[in-house]
Amino acid sequence: MKALVYEGPGSKSWKEVPDPKLEADTDAIVRVSVTTICGTDLHILKGDTPEVTAGRILGHEAVGTVEQVGSGVKTLAVGDHVLVSCVSACGACRFCREGRYGQCLGGGGWILGHLIDGTQAELVRVPFADTSTYPVPKGVGDEEILMLADILPTAYEVGVLNGHVQPGDTIAVVGAGPIGLSAITCAKLFSPSSIIAIDLADARLDAAKRFGADQTFNNSNADAVAFVQSLTDGLGVDVAIEAVGVPASFELCTALVRPGGHVANIGVHGKPATLHLESLWIRDVTVTMGLVDTYSTPTLLKLVTSRQVDATPFATHHFDLNDIVSAYDVFARAAETGAIKVVLTR
Repeated sequence: MKALVYEGPGSKSWKEVPDPKLEADTDAIVRVSVTTICGTDLHILKGDTPEVTAGRILGHEAVGTVEQVGSGVKTLAVGDHVLVSCVSACGACRFCREGRYGQCLGGGGWILGHLIDGTQAELVRVPFADTSTYPVPKGVGDEEILMLADILPTAYEVGVLNGHVQPGDTIAVVGAGPIGLSAITCAKLFSPSSIIAIDLADARLDAAKRFGADQTFNNSNADAVAFVQSLTDGLGVDVAIEAVGVPASFELCTALVRPGGHVANIGVHGKPATLHLESLWIRDVTVTMGLVDTYSTPTLLKLVTSRQVDATPFATHHFDLNDIVSAYDVFARAAETGAIKVVLTR
């Protein structure tokens, strides 16, 4: 088969590799129908995730058809159409029993495209297939379901739920890429009074408006803190959601939040950020962060199927899977190209 292989920081190639094989009786082999590229993949290519070693097939999001199942797989059969989750779950360890699948102690967690070969390939081995895949509902397109592999549950759990978004809240979303736009989409489920999107690219701020942001602010050469304070009687926002993964965006969120408010960090950070405890402690600010657990995927599947969440606008660019190197270039230059999510179809 062919796959997108990480060759070390700054290097990748689309090339012929051996087909995956079942390695445990709980595995399944899935033929990929559609996959996509994540901001985390760009972090890996920058060298921000050193545990990803050269030779690894990247990717952790896919929809496809089951081709083989191990003898221990109980709920899947050859021919089933499934969503492959970005987080794998053994289902039996302490953390899986708590619904914290991202912290799985039994060999799961975020492993696809990270610690084992991933989904940017024609075929992928999915460990713990019973608890790491979801049937694709009838009447919903593969592209929509693909957004439930990572970005929507990540924004919903790590941003909106961890940030304790409540009806009537004022929210700042720093970063209007795919995760930031997902946070806007999911926050709207809780009827906030106002959502403010902050970014450095006008194209992404235009997208934020389309996704439901009430206010946008380009922070290239201006003071986002002063802007937010002008909208909040000088207090700051109830919830500040960090959706970039660089020190400046996290530190901005801690400056935007009101006393007693929440900072929810979603972004994947490759460098240290300064935590200003000298000013935050007295303001009763709560800071949360984390890897998605995907416990919300069944709920989000219902919301997408019932059209209460519209996942279709995320897919802005389409490529054949063989053109994945070009897709990476378009996605990496999203501020210029307007790419939100690129969809790669086999």
